Amino acid sequence: MSNPLNPKERVKIPRQKMPEQEPKERARNFEEVNLGLEIEAAKREASRCLECANPKCVIGCPVGVKVKDFIALVLKGDYLAAAAKIREDDVLPAITGRVCPQEDQCEGACIMAKKFGPVGIGYLERFVADYERRSGKIGLPPKAPPTGKKVAIIGSGPAGLSAAGDLVLRGQEVTVFEALHELGGVLVYGIPEFRLPKDIVRQEIDNIRRMGVRFETNVVVGKTITVDELLGEEGYSAVLIATGAGLPQFLGVPGENLCGVYSANEFLTRVNLMKAYRFPEYDEPIYDCRGKNVAVVGGGNTAMDAIRSALRLGAKNAYVIYRRSETEMPARAEEVKHAKEEGIQFMLLTNPVEFLGDDKGWLCAARCIKMELGPADDSGRRRPVPIKGSEFELPLDVVIIAVGTSSNPLVQSTTPDLKTRKGGYIETDPETLKTSKRGVFGAGDIVTGAATVILAMGAGRKAAKSIDEYLRTGTW
Repeated sequence: MSNPLNPKERVKIPRQKMPEQEPKERARNFEEVNLGLEIEAAKREASRCLECANPKCVIGCPVGVKVKDFIALVLKGDYLAAAAKIREDDVLPAITGRVCPQEDQCEGACIMAKKFGPVGIGYLERFVADYERRSGKIGLPPKAPPTGKKVAIIGSGPAGLSAAGDLVLRGQEVTVFEALHELGGVLVYGIPEFRLPKDIVRQEIDNIRRMGVRFETNVVVGKTITVDELLGEEGYSAVLIATGAGLPQFLGVPGENLCGVYSANEFLTRVNLMKAYRFPEYDEPIYDCRGKNVAVVGGGNTAMDAIRSALRLGAKNAYVIYRRSETEMPARAEEVKHAKEEGIQFMLLTNPVEFLGDDKGWLCAARCIKMELGPADDSGRRRPVPIKGSEFELPLDVVIIAVGTSSNPLVQSTTPDLKTRKGGYIETDPETLKTSKRGVFGAGDIVTGAATVILAMGAGRKAAKSIDEYLRTGTW
């Protein structure tokens, strides 16, 4: 059926609200905060779509999901066909439906956005992916005949997985090498269970495995094997480096080496991958947060993930220390809203200048200074300026530094003819993602610096297209 409502009737339908766990309940557990739309709400949300002749939402999506087409299938009640339609462009719909910043991409481009609120594209994507998963009937796209060529992908994060899915559909033989013992990269070590359940990540990766992609874990390319060996004796015709940007950055202030000071990467890896969130079933591999004063320094999604995890681990007080105002905060508005509802305390226009410890080397406080906003800096945000004489001490037991990441140099350092740019990021052609080394491509955060899951997936798709073209033509 097509939409029986005319445009005037459609815009009168309010955007459907996402059901959520109550804040007081969810602040004490690691179960998913957002509960997903029911069928009637999903169909009602789908009926809001104006079915634009030139849908800007598709242009706003980094992987080019055919939004208008899949929403039309939701409206018809053919949810499995809707999921299959998404999978033509997005191999991880249950993941992107949860963690994608749709408000800046597909929904931000929606013609309804300004006056009536955008169509809930992310909600609908999650709905059909979850429906498909519960049905057990996964609509895998058809594959091209085998080409006989082998491609190695280094890293099983969003860029690597997206490229692997596209390449195997094009008939290439694909093996993904992962350094850790579990697949998924940042999806498993960086994003907490309450935002992205790990069972969903595993099931999405299983779907990619069913498409024909091979996975090898505990392979540290640069140590276990090199890029040159993959291209040489291992017989791979092309290599995609998609290792992400997992090297944590620090503030460079005194006291950062005290016990109780973590990088967000380490803290979240211990919580998620090493299962601290399932204490006491698993021995808790982090300093006990129960009854403690915990702060995160930073204002991005990683900062929200870390401090909300600390709260769930039993923190007495949980603070976000951020040197700018909320307007400049890069975290998703939904994550900030959820954090506030759960009782996270925001200390804005504040910056730590020193961490103080006791005589045994354990953190006991942060010396902070108040800030004010000056002119815009290179990021386009107003630059924070210290206010002289405004220093104060904040008692703390745990601090998590979440001020960004940089490139891990391992693959680059063992591939001497691979050009890098400032920060150790891999230099690639912006259109083809070819590197300076024949047969080697780069995609995702290792090229761009830290970005979103969906942008990394978009880069993976672009790299897959270039790799396929190179393997078929031999032209570099």
